[in-house]
Amino acid sequence: MLYLANPSSPKVRDAMRAGELGQMCTPAEGRMPLPDVEWAADTGCYSRKGYPGDARWIAWLEKLLPWRENCLFVSAPDRFEPALGERMGSASLERSRPWLPLIRNLGYPAALVAQNGLTVEDVPWHEIDALFVGGTTEWKLSRAAHRLEIAAKEHGKHLHVGRVNSARRWQITELFGCDTADGTFITYGPDQNLDRQARWPVPNLFGGQP
Repeated sequence: MLYLANPSSPKVRDAMRAGELGQMCTPAEGRMPLPDVEWAADTGCYSRKGYPGDARWIAWLEKLLPWRENCLFVSAPDRFEPALGERMGSASLERSRPWLPLIRNLGYPAALVAQNGLTVEDVPWHEIDALFVGGTTEWKLSRAAHRLEIAAKEHGKHLHVGRVNSARRWQITELFGCDTADGTFITYGPDQNLDRQARWPVPNLFGGQP
């Protein structure tokens, strides 16, 4: 499983070039993908700097076209509103679905962000190339989210989980068969936390530490 992070220091960028990390790009961050590095694009809808608006987001994706060969996925704009409870999944799907064809038409793999309450039956599998498991931390660890993860792999989709910032979450995510994960763990203290992230243990199916 590949961890996607921001290229926040020379050491982190070297790790990306070596294939030890991937790059997560957002329009607010403004960085271009590093050459020959696997990367993905998130809208940044719920980052500190926020979503730039539809027109600027599309223009940003167009700027990234020279690097699309190494793009793992581009996530469609979504909704993260925990106050909606289990209705958040359908509300987010309604927001995201119109953008999936545009992402594909630009030549990128299109990712749907799954939020609380989304079910396997809700997902338009033929319209997406990747499933991005979002939602609250509790929901990410739920059986409902795991059913979506199983279905994504059965449909041959790239499977990504957001906001993975601990060794325990990393182990669970990898055990569930995810392809990539992202988080801000490395961003805050890049060089020190890069070394810590590299030591996150892989899951052991037979118990104990590997």
